Amino acid sequence: MKIFICTFAANFSAKILTNSKKTSTMNRDTIIGFVLIALVLIGFSWYNQPSAEQIEAARQQDSIALAEQEKAQQASEQAARQAEAKADSAAKADTTALFHHALSGTSQQVTLSNDKLQLTLDTKGGVVRKAVIKNFKSIDGKPDVTLFDADDQDMVFMLAGKQENIITADMFFTPSEQTDSTVTMTATAQNGGQIALRYHLGKDYLLSMSLQTQGLSGMFAPSMKEMQIAWTDHCRQQEKGYSFENRYTSIYYKEADGGTDKLTETSDKHETTEEACDWVAFRNQFFSIALIAKDNFAKGAELESTVDEKGTGYLKHFNAQMTTAFDPTGKTDSEFEMYIGPNDFRLIQDVEAQSKFGKDLDLEQLVDLGWWLLRWINRWFTLYVFDWLTGFGLNMGIVLILITLLLKAITFPMVKKSYMSSAKMRVLKPKFEEATKHLNNPEDQMKKQQEMMSLYSKYGVSPLSGCLPMLIQMPIWLAMFFFVPNAIQLRGQSFLWMSDLSTYDPILEWNTNIWAIGDHLSLTCILFCAAQLLYTWFSMQQQKDQMMGQQADQMKVMQWMMYIMPLMFFFIFNDYSSGLNFYYFVSLFMSAAIMWTLRKTTDDEKLLAILEANYQANKNNPKKQSGLAARLEAMQKQAEELQRQRQNGYRK
Repeated sequence: MKIFICTFAANFSAKILTNSKKTSTMNRDTIIGFVLIALVLIGFSWYNQPSAEQIEAARQQDSIALAEQEKAQQASEQAARQAEAKADSAAKADTTALFHHALSGTSQQVTLSNDKLQLTLDTKGGVVRKAVIKNFKSIDGKPDVTLFDADDQDMVFMLAGKQENIITADMFFTPSEQTDSTVTMTATAQNGGQIALRYHLGKDYLLSMSLQTQGLSGMFAPSMKEMQIAWTDHCRQQEKGYSFENRYTSIYYKEADGGTDKLTETSDKHETTEEACDWVAFRNQFFSIALIAKDNFAKGAELESTVDEKGTGYLKHFNAQMTTAFDPTGKTDSEFEMYIGPNDFRLIQDVEAQSKFGKDLDLEQLVDLGWWLLRWINRWFTLYVFDWLTGFGLNMGIVLILITLLLKAITFPMVKKSYMSSAKMRVLKPKFEEATKHLNNPEDQMKKQQEMMSLYSKYGVSPLSGCLPMLIQMPIWLAMFFFVPNAIQLRGQSFLWMSDLSTYDPILEWNTNIWAIGDHLSLTCILFCAAQLLYTWFSMQQQKDQMMGQQADQMKVMQWMMYIMPLMFFFIFNDYSSGLNFYYFVSLFMSAAIMWTLRKTTDDEKLLAILEANYQANKNNPKKQSGLAARLEAMQKQAEELQRQRQNGYRK
């Protein structure tokens, strides 16, 4: 019936259109035809709509189909597990396998511990299955941080033999020589040969490990000098702010003859190393696991990072497929070290000094201090100031305030110079307007600029003298953008209303994400944006007082752009740590206070008298412009001459 109605409507429409093409306009019959078609289709749709009973029956049918689909999926997964178990049993039943006896056994836990780190090893696979970092509170308030457990991380050593491959994950190892800090895991082959994994936990966060084979040299090809390592980790969320922590979570690696690099934090990434590497690390905001190879990881290592969704309790999946040296004769061990600990710059330096490989590992690069110039500022200035202040046992909020005061004290001479330059231009504004009022036509703007530069020289004022000092402050401001979020000393530290300076401080939270805002409002972010508005207002007033002519008109457009910037900062920084927002709030508030104080303490009449004295002294012997101001004046003259030549050419 439905097909018939649709076919009828289509044919009837085609007929009407065919007839309508024979005339220049659609006649009344055509319009009536379309109306009838619409009525037929509407009436049929109403007549053909299902009843409530039919809708309920369809819903139940869909539920049955969904249940059957889930049941089929569960059956498929069960069949896959049974097939895997069957294959595993078949492998164990293969009595010809080199490590046949090691393929079955009972999983046992072995613990290595010191006062800072506790590691749990499993005899199944013979590797570390759990790492607990002591004396750091977890996200759920527990006294220690579980960096990973057996469900999160795995490490597999793979050796390519002549007849069969040896994979440590399939084997059960026997522990021996066990103490609180050492253990040897051994798997024995049918011919009496062995694979031994030896572990030694030092006094801090460094784990030494080695792999050695004995009596298996005939099982490998003579040319076989390498082994494969497959290392995976499901990186846990350790901090309250998922988005913020994810920005500092990635795979890092150090090239043997180069610098340190990392995979992008913001999206899924797969990368193949182009050079041999000293180490590969899985790093989140405040904790890292770095695997160091004595004989390097060969170039061509496959590194992959994929982002997890918010709410899963995890940040990213990490996967590293690497190759390193292996001696099949057993004369030389394959040696490794693992750093499992906090991203503390000074601590990592001390732990690196304990390494027995004699390399410049540069592991402190795990603490992201910014790009090259910003890193240099943080490395040789901010870190020392921070260490000095924290040495007094002060609260971290007080430390941030003192760092801000110190930076303001250092930059105050430059800020004052910048302000005085603007103040001089402000008090001279009426004189400059009067002297150049005859040059207000558009074609006279170049000449007006030249005249103003000459007046600047006579009054001893450089309009550019205030720019460079302000630019010098920007790297310091940006350096703190990297330093504060990576300072583990702020983790868990409270100050005023902020319960944790390393994450956001919500005054309002909700369960769903709102575009560009998230699921909360951060008080320090609001204060930071308010301080930015205050500072912008002072800056605009200062610049407004010195602008003339077209510059004043352009200033109105710039003013609105500057006022919009704090709103943009709010959307960016709402997820950022309260410590960073608090630093920016204090810094901007102090900047506004300094600017207000300078304005109140500057005597415009006295300043104008000094400038008039300079003018009289330079009237007959003006100072020669130098530096950037001289180059600008020369460029203006060249542009004016070029414009004059063009006008003469047009006239000809």
